[in-house]
Amino acid sequence: MAKLAFLGLGVMGAPMAGHLLAKGHEVTVYNRTAAKAQAWVEAHGGRMAATPREAAEGQDFVMACVGNDDDLRGVCLGDDGAFAGMSKGAIFVDHTTVSAQVTREMHAAAAELGIGFVDAPVSGGQAGAENGVLSVMCGGDEGQYAAAELVISAYAKICKRLGDSGAGQIAKMMNQICIAGLVQGLAEALAFGQKAGMDNEAVIEVIAGGAAGSWQMANRHKTMLEDHFTHGFAVDWMRKDLGICLATANEIGASLPVTALVDQFYKDVQNMGGGRWDTSSLIKRLK
Repeated sequence: MAKLAFLGLGVMGAPMAGHLLAKGHEVTVYNRTAAKAQAWVEAHGGRMAATPREAAEGQDFVMACVGNDDDLRGVCLGDDGAFAGMSKGAIFVDHTTVSAQVTREMHAAAAELGIGFVDAPVSGGQAGAENGVLSVMCGGDEGQYAAAELVISAYAKICKRLGDSGAGQIAKMMNQICIAGLVQGLAEALAFGQKAGMDNEAVIEVIAGGAAGSWQMANRHKTMLEDHFTHGFAVDWMRKDLGICLATANEIGASLPVTALVDQFYKDVQNMGGGRWDTSSLIKRLK
């Protein structure tokens, strides 16, 4: 069992930290809003810290699941950052979806201090975090990854190292590119079926078992038909992720025409007041 800190107790981080404690690890939590950390400790146990540095002191691993590039820099760097409190040989595991650029920055900064750094973004949404069945795509040094994998297994269905620092984030971009196209396709099919007077539930029952089937179809078609979007991964966060994808594509000379189009469709949803709606709310544009 390991001594570890978990930084960031949002809809993903809170249940992930809970799984670590349930597996017998010694867990210290930090959250920018201290009341969330206090509530987590009251519900689960463990202890809370006032700063990332305090949370990281004496730990074998420091896990993070925060918001964006700047949030990651904020919890890692500076006098109150986790790196300032970590001992040589400890490993920082970042579950945030951020740019590969900031990941490599943090990897280099950690290496100068004798600290390990593994980028480990996740897929599976809030339900995957709560049920401990996330897909975790990782980048970093092989030895550091091997050590971290044992801890990550507390909330992972699959965890795999895909290359050096930043490879996990590139894989997460690929994941989001796939999702964007799938959700738009599903939204168009359901809206089309409604216009054509079809029994969409019956149609989905038939086509979900064929080549059109997907996780999105299995898990989101009902709520899309019910016009229910107060769950799952928020549009605001998806636009943040797609922005990273598009910026990276520009850097490496890749073409993402469908992703760019769907990103603008999500902007339409934001303009409808749906920034906190689930990503399946793309269908709202078509009704």
